Amino acid sequence: MSDVIQARPARAARPGIRLAAPSAWPTRRGLQIALGLVWLLDAALQFQPFMFGRGLATQIIEPTAAGNPGLVARPLLWSAHLMAAHPVACNAVFAVVQLAIAAGLLVPRTVRPALAVSVAWALGVWWLGEGLGGTLTGASPLSGAPGAVILYALTAWLVWPGAEVRRRVAPRVAWSVLWGGFAVCLLLPANRAADAVSQVFAGAGAGAGEPGWIRALDRALAGLTAGHGLAVSVLLAGLCLIAGAAVWIRPLTRPGLVLAGLLGLLFWVAQAFGGLATGMATDPNSGPLLILLAACFWPPAGQPAALDEVGAEPLGVSGCRSARADPTHGAGPRVLPGRRARDSRRAA
Repeated sequence: MSDVIQARPARAARPGIRLAAPSAWPTRRGLQIALGLVWLLDAALQFQPFMFGRGLATQIIEPTAAGNPGLVARPLLWSAHLMAAHPVACNAVFAVVQLAIAAGLLVPRTVRPALAVSVAWALGVWWLGEGLGGTLTGASPLSGAPGAVILYALTAWLVWPGAEVRRRVAPRVAWSVLWGGFAVCLLLPANRAADAVSQVFAGAGAGAGEPGWIRALDRALAGLTAGHGLAVSVLLAGLCLIAGAAVWIRPLTRPGLVLAGLLGLLFWVAQAFGGLATGMATDPNSGPLLILLAACFWPPAGQPAALDEVGAEPLGVSGCRSARADPTHGAGPRVLPGRRARDSRRAA
């Protein structure tokens, strides 16, 4: 009897073989489109009638200088005075730039320059328009710290084409610093006072032009947290620390990112959904951006691999174990292609 063994066909299937299919969501292109849609929303908000008056400078930009050091406050006040002097021209530039960034992100060929411009624009607005998002004045993440626009820049970094940036150490450090910073801000004396959290919800729902259901929701949360500022702040700070550490611990990554998304949603409620219905919002605030950031870090499933029974070596393209993985290769029967194997059987 011949000792020649026929090689398995390329598409042969055996019980016990399983294929691990990778997850296609979220794709980098999908995240770029999502970021482009947020920029498109920003551009639409910038075209609101209120933005073409002096109110943008005097009611939105100028108040952010309070409490900031001179290095931040003086340039911010200069930009506010410039906008107040030329409201129509300045706002038209702002709206067109944001619209151009959105269009660039939605067209595949222009993604790179659009991302580069968005980072530069976001950093400029964060300094000259948001006063660094209240990071130097002890603002709470419930009220919008560290500012939505800096999250645009971080998201642009994560979805940069051609490189799997999110798997590197630096972005994960940035994520952990962001959420660790949230925990620190929540535990500041002013933010953990008995009625501090309640006042955030109450103030968010009291804005002019807010729909009735938002007012009712924020009033309900204000009543629920009244007098419990310390307990709520400690709880939220602990959850923020868990979300920030999750990207370093593989089994906790997905649950931690879901937690981060839920916290982003809670922050957005505390921000009255960015005041989008008031006619005075310049962006959706930080809540949606935190959810988008969590999606950027969502780990894909394992790469496709044909696996034999549990514990076996991966199969090669032809369905056979590779010679390198087979310790008996060279010592046992020779493996021949199908035609030569049949000829050998006939000769035997």
